[in-house]
Amino acid sequence: MVDWAGVAPSPQSHRFVRIGRSTRDGVHMQKLTASNITDVVLSRFGEAANERFREILTSALRHLHDFVREVRLTPEEWKAGIDFLVAAGHITDDKRNEFILLSDTLGVSALVDLLSHARQPAGATDSSLLGPFYRDGVPEMPNGASIARGTPGETVVVRGLVIGAGGGPVAGAGLDVWQAAPNGLYDLQDESQPDLNMRGKFRTDSSGRFEFRSLKPLSYPVPHDGPAGELLLAQGRHPYRPAHIHFIVTAPGYEALTTALYIAGDPYIDSDAVFGAKDSLTVHYKKSQAGQGDNSRATGEPDFIEFNFNLVPTRRL
Repeated sequence: MVDWAGVAPSPQSHRFVRIGRSTRDGVHMQKLTASNITDVVLSRFGEAANERFREILTSALRHLHDFVREVRLTPEEWKAGIDFLVAAGHITDDKRNEFILLSDTLGVSALVDLLSHARQPAGATDSSLLGPFYRDGVPEMPNGASIARGTPGETVVVRGLVIGAGGGPVAGAGLDVWQAAPNGLYDLQDESQPDLNMRGKFRTDSSGRFEFRSLKPLSYPVPHDGPAGELLLAQGRHPYRPAHIHFIVTAPGYEALTTALYIAGDPYIDSDAVFGAKDSLTVHYKKSQAGQGDNSRATGEPDFIEFNFNLVPTRRL
């Protein structure tokens, strides 16, 4: 048997600590009250094999019990909460994880991300959320290729540098890229899209540069036909995310960067449903020099986004 922390429990971990003794010894068990039940529950913990697991679960139980006491939760309300979690489990499958969506829309994912990058060096590119639609195993494409596999839309060129220690370029860095199609859906959500549509993997050249073509992203709603959507509605919130493009940037000797670029001027840039948008990751479309002025339409040159990703060297223990 393996416990929640992934560590086999010790033989002593199932021992219970008694509060009082049995009536056969002439001593009554301690009477449970709303005030003491938390301590009684925690006293039943055995010797956890993983101390971090014990710390997390102990704190979670204390907060949960305090919450129940604070709002004076009724049995009917607690049952409604359990039913909500059951519904989230039923709608979850290999293409949709309702619990990730709940974590995102409640700001928990953003908080975990902020805490894990709280001591980032000055100048390092900020992280953003992975989101529920990442796919592994996307084949590498040559620089300049398009990630739009036959999907119509307004073309945009995305280019820039990957920068490392001392501000120097990082050659051979990998960029895993994905985004929603113009209809607001990812390929995992939309069977009409080609497989791996709006996804690509690129590598910087000897000068640390990368470039690829895509379609201008649009704002879209997160899936809101399930429990997470019901919760957003109950809060009086909209389900929309601002237009963005996801990135995972990797290079030997550097920490992997999971981030996204958000398009300035999007109507949801300041009210992202999952709290992922950041000023430092907000970009503007630029006109190519060949497309500026009165000849912009005649040349047909697409707008471009230029952004440099600044990586953090791997921390040595």
